[in-house]
Amino acid sequence: MEIREVLVDVVLTIILVVSTLTLVWRVWQDLTMAVATTLMMLSLGGLFLSLNYKIQQLDASVVARERTMRVNLEEISRTMAQKYDNTVQHIDATVNDITRRMYR
Repeated sequence: MEIREVLVDVVLTIILVVSTLTLVWRVWQDLTMAVATTLMMLSLGGLFLSLNYKIQQLDASVVARERTMRVNLEEISRTMAQKYDNTVQHIDATVNDITRRMYR
């Protein structure tokens, strides 16, 4: 995960915290409300960052599964093509054998 991908979320979280601190500065008379508001905004910002991280992990997991499925499908395709070729060769050999027996 690169810093550039998370930079926007970090900046928005910082803006959220700064705006909350500004709000708390205005209502500083009630210490309980000020602390609760600050903790609420810090946890909300952390939740946003955590959610972004989990979504990126899920995206990476989906990409890895897609790559694995593509490789498996290619392998199945090769195997089926080989079985098809073997079956066609066997049928050709059988038809040739029957044809030779009929002309004797």
